[in-house]
Amino acid sequence: MNRLIKLMRLTLPTMLLCATTTLATAETTESPSVYEKKSAIPQLIYQQREVVAGSSNNPFNRLLKKASRPHLPPSEDEIHDHSNEGTMILQHPLQAYEGLPETESKLGNSVDWVKAVDDGHIKPRWDRFDPDADPSVMDMDILRIPKSSMPNVLFPHRQHTEWLACSNCHPAIFIPRKGANQINMSAIILGEKCGVCHGKVAFPISECRRCHSQPKDLIKIKISPPKKR
Repeated sequence: MNRLIKLMRLTLPTMLLCATTTLATAETTESPSVYEKKSAIPQLIYQQREVVAGSSNNPFNRLLKKASRPHLPPSEDEIHDHSNEGTMILQHPLQAYEGLPETESKLGNSVDWVKAVDDGHIKPRWDRFDPDADPSVMDMDILRIPKSSMPNVLFPHRQHTEWLACSNCHPAIFIPRKGANQINMSAIILGEKCGVCHGKVAFPISECRRCHSQPKDLIKIKISPPKKR
């Protein structure tokens, strides 16, 4: 009798465990959708960034570093799409830049485009259909004061509007209203704000002093003597 009781004590938990397992398996088999709904773990989906054609390093600001060989042909400069047939018919930079003033840093394409326009070396076409159309130049500077210790930024409208119409930048890139644009170097490096052009078709952002050209004003802090208690 004692042996029978011991045997029942040993086998009863095992039988209950087997029954529970069988029941869970039956529920999973009969209604997999309900089971999966209860135990589903949310999966994170990471979006893949589109690879920029012809780029292997720094695709957002390709002219950030000094090129190993200056004035590369369009099919090798990592800016133009080398798979596009139209790239092959573009003029070679060695021919296009001949006789143009150069920048001191030699960064980017090393051409001082502002000086080239001011000295009359080139005359950008304002209207692609009318070569004699005159540009609508706006001679207005905007001073931006960074929160960091970097010098202030002076944005000249004249140099930009000699090449571009206002609609190229406003309002898609910059909202033409005071205080409406938050500009920082992270966004520029990622190809936003000023980085839409600079680092691709304009001088690279590594030429810091060309934008941060205005020294900060020295602020005199008046220190009051401690009050006597």
